[in-house]
Amino acid sequence: MSNQPLPSPAEDYSGWYNDIVYRADLCEQSPVRGCIIIKPYGYEIWEGIKNALDMRFKATGHSNAYFPLFIPMSYLQREAEHVEGFSPELAVVTIGGGETLAEPLVVRPTSETIIGEAFAKWIQSYRDLPLLMNQWANVVRWEMRTRPFLRTAEFLWQEGHTAHATHDEAEAETLQMLDVYADMAINVAAIPVIKGQKAESEKFAGALRTYSIEAMMGDKKALQSGTSHNLGQNFAKAFNIQYLDRGNQLQHCWTTSWGLSTRMVGAVIMAHGDEKGLRLPPRLAPIQVVIVPIFKNDDERGKVMEAAERIHKTLAGAGIRVKVDERDDLSPGFKYNDWEMRGVPVRLEVGPKDVVNNVVMSARRDMGKEGKRSLPQEGIVASVTALLDEIQASLLAQATAFRDANIFDVKTYDELKQVVEAGGFARGWYAGEKEEDKRIKNDTGATHRCFPLEQPGDGGACFLTSKPAARVALFAKAY
Repeated sequence: MSNQPLPSPAEDYSGWYNDIVYRADLCEQSPVRGCIIIKPYGYEIWEGIKNALDMRFKATGHSNAYFPLFIPMSYLQREAEHVEGFSPELAVVTIGGGETLAEPLVVRPTSETIIGEAFAKWIQSYRDLPLLMNQWANVVRWEMRTRPFLRTAEFLWQEGHTAHATHDEAEAETLQMLDVYADMAINVAAIPVIKGQKAESEKFAGALRTYSIEAMMGDKKALQSGTSHNLGQNFAKAFNIQYLDRGNQLQHCWTTSWGLSTRMVGAVIMAHGDEKGLRLPPRLAPIQVVIVPIFKNDDERGKVMEAAERIHKTLAGAGIRVKVDERDDLSPGFKYNDWEMRGVPVRLEVGPKDVVNNVVMSARRDMGKEGKRSLPQEGIVASVTALLDEIQASLLAQATAFRDANIFDVKTYDELKQVVEAGGFARGWYAGEKEEDKRIKNDTGATHRCFPLEQPGDGGACFLTSKPAARVALFAKAY
């Protein structure tokens, strides 16, 4: 624990982020390069994301399953574009039990191949469709440059895999799951995201089309926060996923996959954090309310702790995630800073005068001194619930206003360069393809984030080539 100020996010955003993840007790480095130990507080944030998604997956008809961590190398090689896309990131096992393996095993980078093999056995007829499945798992991608939560060699995620009778059904599924991700990001994580279609240069290896949710972080860079892929019939043909249709004709299925990972924890830190540390949206916060007792002697202690425990019991009974800070060896001021670092949405202070007056002093993490006010202990559940709702809405509103203020419409390549240099998202009519994407990245460091699904309509002149363009695209530097 430390009460030293964090680096200024305006001056050292990377240092600020790294300090927060360790000082807020979210994770620590492991003995394995590029891998982190996710500590209980960090894991509880992930559990909040996981539970919110899992509920939505089940509501849309998906079932959870689990597939092996090890995948035969030959499986990846069946879909040429897929193996080419993942080859640089693969971790491969060649020895097991002291013996050289007959076939190398890849440590799961993603599971399209091994799940495709299972689907081929499970699907026989149109009656078996759609097949809607998800798994919660860890994956390994051998990243060279890592950062906690945002990019690690091993990370946690979910990956959905589905099979359908037609292209249109697969497309509807792909877009439905993109909506699920956006719903969770906006309404649980309080992160406004832009839904869009990835460019050919950025799509998933082996996919027909890839869609993503893109978020703006506090340094105005983009973070791809979840992806949904229409895989077409590529994997179905590679793995013989076929069904007999109603006319008794053999057809290949149309498949999808979609995933969201612990990268979302990093998104929450960077979308909401400030110079004091985390600011967690109440719907995601492991602790929504912390009660800090204040007393000078044993007589005051007894009365204050009795009131604190009573308030704790009342709030917990209403389903609010609440904790009493009973640490005797720390000053109230230190505790305030500690809980602000951890991003707890509401702090309740209870001192001797508060006990006499039957009130508590509340402080909102999303605000400064103006966020402090006295609350009557009577009706505390309703008061605190209202506060939590206000904070949830406030964090989303702040993040949305920040994002919208930093998206700039560009009509020329020079304007795009200026936006990227200053920081923010550049949005403009675009008719370029892979070569143009590559040129922009080489020139500016910005990548083609997506073609937003919400388009202005009509068309315009491409900012790069001046050719007619049917869609606007987003470009930004990204994580």
